[in-house]
Amino acid sequence: MSANDRVHSIWVAGMSRREALRLSLLAGAGVAGVVVLGCGGGEKESVTPTIAPTAVPPSGFFDSNGVKIHYETFGEGKPLVLVHGLYGSIQEDWVKTGIVSGIGSGRQLIALDHRGHGESDKPKNLEDYRVEKMGQDVVNLMDYLGVQKADLLGYSMGAFISNWVLINHQDRLNSVILSGTGGNLKANDPATARSLYDALMAEDPTTVTDPIGKLVRDAFDQAGVDRNTREALAACTLQFLPLEQHYEASDFVNVKIPVMIINGEQDTVTGGVEELVAAIPGVKFVTVPGGDHLSVRSLPAYQQEVLAFLKQR
Repeated sequence: MSANDRVHSIWVAGMSRREALRLSLLAGAGVAGVVVLGCGGGEKESVTPTIAPTAVPPSGFFDSNGVKIHYETFGEGKPLVLVHGLYGSIQEDWVKTGIVSGIGSGRQLIALDHRGHGESDKPKNLEDYRVEKMGQDVVNLMDYLGVQKADLLGYSMGAFISNWVLINHQDRLNSVILSGTGGNLKANDPATARSLYDALMAEDPTTVTDPIGKLVRDAFDQAGVDRNTREALAACTLQFLPLEQHYEASDFVNVKIPVMIINGEQDTVTGGVEELVAAIPGVKFVTVPGGDHLSVRSLPAYQQEVLAFLKQR
């Protein structure tokens, strides 16, 4: 487990769920920046990747336009690509939430650690975290594994990235599931992103006075996240959280494949989702009772909805 994978358990231990959700709402409606440390439910047993029907190793690294990206595959069958959230990872977002064990039967699950996250390379340039570069990482992974078409499940920031893949590479997809997502159709106030960036970049953590920034920096320091990782995640935060690269409703007008948006009923992070629902032709919108932004993926009702949607493909 990489150091930043351990942030979530420390974060949750020090905060109530209500406090975490309130903080995440401050971080912006479109991307669940602060609180999305990659995990939604309780700790679950790790799942060992099984041999996938590809000509390359089922787990490892590949070169994505000069950035080394870590990936894992689980099981065999029709491919489903998993795209995690900000500060998350394969293990935190998909294994520990029970997604791999809950929806993986009869499918080949394909997951990557985003650049800056997990075991992937940690570039420091803000431009390295533009949505088109992170979206291209997903497509490049499919190319590397020899997967011509797949279903796609993106969570939070991963849903934003999945929208880019949907808009630009619809021909590579059978269907798309967008989860824990907001409207993504307008920019956020950049102040929170800047405060988080400054907190993560500070040489001396005692100089951090912004309450949100201090909470995040303290969580990272308690988890033993090294400076190299902090700088990478700071760059990703400053690039993504303001949503300056937001979408227009017209970007979705040519969508012709099945799309489902699935959020927790109590998800206070995903403001403006109705605008996204209205923008995507024929989209299915599901809210899961009792689920918030963090917990929803671990709920049986969520996994049942995902499986039912995929079975129709």
